[in-house]
Order: sequence, then C-alpha cells, then structure tokens
Amino acid sequence: MQLTYQPFELQLKHTFTIAKFSRTSTPLMLVQISHEGQTGYGEASMVPYMGESHKTAAEFLSKVDVSQFKFPFDFAAIINYLDSIAPGQPAIKAAIDIALHDLQGKLQERPCWELLGSAPSKMPVTSYTIGIDTKDIILQKVKEAEGLKVIKVKLGRYSDKELIQTIRSVTNVPLYVDANQGWTDRKQSLDMIYWLYDQGVQLIEQPMAKTDIDGNAWLTEHSPVPIIGDEAVQRLADVNAAQDIYHGINVKLMKSAGMFEAKEMIDRARQLGLKVLIGCMSETSCATLAAAALAPQCDWADLDGPLLTTNNPYHMPDFENGKWVLNNEVGLGLKFKT
Repeated sequence: MQLTYQPFELQLKHTFTIAKFSRTSTPLMLVQISHEGQTGYGEASMVPYMGESHKTAAEFLSKVDVSQFKFPFDFAAIINYLDSIAPGQPAIKAAIDIALHDLQGKLQERPCWELLGSAPSKMPVTSYTIGIDTKDIILQKVKEAEGLKVIKVKLGRYSDKELIQTIRSVTNVPLYVDANQGWTDRKQSLDMIYWLYDQGVQLIEQPMAKTDIDGNAWLTEHSPVPIIGDEAVQRLADVNAAQDIYHGINVKLMKSAGMFEAKEMIDRARQLGLKVLIGCMSETSCATLAAAALAPQCDWADLDGPLLTTNNPYHMPDFENGKWVLNNEVGLGLKFKT
C-alpha cells in the first residue's frame, strides 16, 4: 500500500467573508492511497481559522504508517490510529479516510453511497452560499445562484438585515442562515430570528459563540426556526452535548475526520432526535462526492464547494434540480479532467 500527496490552493470565485474572517482561496492537501492496482482519492480542506495548513498536514502525513491499513478496512481502528498520532487535525485525517473509502469502493466494485447505506432517491437539495459583501456583489452572487433551490446566507455583522433585504429584492427562494457565532445578545438575536422567519429562513446555524451554551439553548427553546450547532459540533463526542442545546447539528467531513465518523454522528443524532445538516468547507468534487454519499441520510445539505470555486481539478459531479446525483460508479465516482 502506498500513500502520496500534494498541496493545492483552491481559488474562490469571490472573496468569502463570514462574521469574523475573509479569504480568497483555501489550502488543500490532495491525498492518494494505492493498493492492488487501484487508487483512492481524498482531500483535506484546511480553512485557516481551523488551524491546519500545508505544513501541519505534511508533518502529519509523514508520521502515517500505511501498513496499518488492511483491506477490507476497519475504519474504527483506522480513526483510532490516526487520533493516536496527534490530537485535532481533523481535515487531514478526513483526507485519509475519504481516500480509503474511495479505495474500498473500487476494490469491492461498489459505490461509496451503497457501502454507507444511502438511498440516492432521498438526496436533499443543496444550498448555494452567499458570504457577507457589498450590495452589488450580493446581487451578482444571487444571479450566479439562479436555478438553485436554496440560498444560504452568511450573517453575523451589523448589516444582516440589509443583506437579507438585498437578496429578497430579487428572489423568493428559501434561505438558510449561518451567523458563525457572530451574535452576542440573546434578546436581539431572538428578535432577528423572528424577523428572519418572516423572510422565509428555514434554519439558522450557530447564532452565538459555541461557548455560550446557555445563550444558544435559550434561543433554541424560543426560536420558531431550527437552530443548528456547527462550530460547537466537531466530532462524535460533541453530538451528545448538542441534544439539550440545539435542534440539530451540522456534520462536515473536515470536522468529523472523514466519512466513517460522519456516519456515526448522523446515526447518533437520529437516536437523540436531532436534525442533521451535512455541510462543507471550500472543497473540490472529491470531498463533495464523499459528503454527497451521506447526504440522503440527512435533512438538509449545504454541499456547494465546486459551485463556488474556479480551479476544481476534477469534473463537476452530476447535478440536477438543485441536487447532486449519485450514480453507480465505483468508489466516490470521481472523474478527472483531461
């Protein structure tokens, strides 16, 4: 078995601004794992505020002993092994996990979605994310989202209402909102939530700081809109705590350390009666197909990575009626540009 990797800089169509950060690109690490004539592909999307980088990823990968990976893969043992190398760093662990899932699908000649027990007919629509920006750029982004069934809006600054009003001046599609911990006053936040509810907002991610447990729980208790834990819910251990704080959780492969633990988080959330949104960072078709393999098991999807970038090294996955389409290609079904 052989592991190789190379750094990659994923360029964004627009400067991407959320409550506390802005960026124009995202560092990725593209990972390949080969065995018995087949190669599995994975990627780590390392958004800067999560603390990973090309340097930390390369250092981590240099410590990985691929002889630990025996086909058919024991993913529980693999994630325990990766966690034993170093704490944190979920994105580069996700790259390894995704590559191994792709490889296992190819070696078993089955699609990843089938291995994970998903039903393609249950694929939810995916949202198209609009970051905080000027009115002219917001209108341009809305135009680029034509044909999409849901728009996700980044909020968390002083201009929240103006941003929503700008979008509503040109479209009535349903909205998701992500405040990225940007709200601080629970009473003002609840007033905003009721206003957003009247604007057709269907869910709100992480309204207040993840450390403000009481504030988020109070909003969840009083909100007419589902409140979803995002930054507060990273790995499986966080799902239990979310039960009394949020209506649901946002599962991202780059937080969960890959597909295996994401599936465990979804299953645990269901046991606890929590809703599930499956989301993404800035990603190529590779991680998007990995998350799409689990999306039919979720209530909502926010898997717009390839729609927001300019140098995706792979072909765009099939996309119809606002949904990613799962086909019968083995593994992830990733296709390379020629």
